[in-house]
Amino acid sequence: MIRYIKGNLMHKAEASVIIENRGVGYNINVPMSSNIYQKNLGEEVEIFTSMIVREDDISLYGFSDMKELELFEKLITVNGVGAKAAVAIFSALNGQDIRLAIASGDDALLTRANGIGKKTAQRIILDLKDKLDMTSVEPVTSMPGSSPAVSGNTPKMEALAALEEMGFPRNEISIAMKNIEEEDLKVEEYIKRLLKYFA
Repeated sequence: MIRYIKGNLMHKAEASVIIENRGVGYNINVPMSSNIYQKNLGEEVEIFTSMIVREDDISLYGFSDMKELELFEKLITVNGVGAKAAVAIFSALNGQDIRLAIASGDDALLTRANGIGKKTAQRIILDLKDKLDMTSVEPVTSMPGSSPAVSGNTPKMEALAALEEMGFPRNEISIAMKNIEEEDLKVEEYIKRLLKYFA
């Protein structure tokens, strides 16, 4: 099984990239929110992979770190959630968002992913709530006046939700957010920095 690839980024397409390693080009399915899309063609990249083998197909799915890969592999154990659906979830939400949604039982957040309905989202929460490492997820508390989708979220997530309401694509906001290194900014400051990215 191929679990890790390091090589040159040769091609970027919607939800997939090609990485060349020792003369072999590997086509890897990656979420649109992956930071690999910020890399330039020809640049060396590294990616953790999961190989899905079916009777008529062998596919690689790639993530920027092992923690995201492990979360992906847990998602596809849920009945009704295949690899493509799991990638769709990662394209709509980053790993922290997904864990937070599961920890807080926020099925509305999970349904932001294409093809994920309310029943599937609830099944994901039911199946995985006790199987994930939630130590890095901040506790969820009720916030007066906040919408269910952003209730108890961190300033980063509130800023993300605010820009999404303005009409910006969530996957592009997630990519822009990864360029902000500070972790202790106020919601307004995150929004200002994100808007500069889209200017």
